[in-house]
Amino acid sequence: MRTYWTLVRRELASFFLSLTGYIIIAAALFLMGYSFVIILVKLQKPMPMSTPITELITPFFWLLLLLTTPMITMRLFALEKFSGTFETLMTAPVSDFQVVAAKFSAALLFYALMWLPLLGCLLVVQHYAGGKTILDGGVIGGTFLGILLLGGLFVSLGCCASALTQSQVIAAMISLVFGTGIFLLSYLASQLSAQETWQSQVLGCFALFDQMRYFARGVVDTRPVVLLVSLTLFFLFLTLRVVESRRWK
Repeated sequence: MRTYWTLVRRELASFFLSLTGYIIIAAALFLMGYSFVIILVKLQKPMPMSTPITELITPFFWLLLLLTTPMITMRLFALEKFSGTFETLMTAPVSDFQVVAAKFSAALLFYALMWLPLLGCLLVVQHYAGGKTILDGGVIGGTFLGILLLGGLFVSLGCCASALTQSQVIAAMISLVFGTGIFLLSYLASQLSAQETWQSQVLGCFALFDQMRYFARGVVDTRPVVLLVSLTLFFLFLTLRVVESRRWK
């Protein structure tokens, strides 16, 4: 366990020692600040809103999810392979599973830290709401649970893409292409969710748009939770197999 945490600290420190990490945080802060302005404009209207405040950030969430996760994960394995330190790492007294788990954990932790300013924005809105309770713990908790679960899926996809190549650019492109594919599949599933055919019902399981909307309303269903965790573990399993494939060469 000590080896695992050592690897996590090593990977997490590399994000803050590179310019890429600060560019990602700056872009995230810009979009969160813009969404914060939109929330304030909505609250100034005399008509009551029919949707929770947290649901207003979902378009910006998808934009951040698609653009930042490839940048976060592109260097995890690709940079190690390009610089020649990957073989040195793999000959150290650590297992392949520990390496994959540590890199994924560090990337997911950095992703979670990137979203922390959003919590501050929501608390500021709640503080200046004139005594009205427009947010509660369930809504905030459900929103951040959805952000974390969907982020885990896309981070695991990025880990798998980074393990396939030694070029960070190619790794980012692979992650972006597959992430966009999941995004489009989710959009299609949301459009066909009203149909009663078995194909649309199966496709409806991947309606991540609707699932994130429910999370933003504080509604936590175990089915999307199990689906997202299962897909995350599946991509991590593929990443582990790619890392282990070096032994077959």
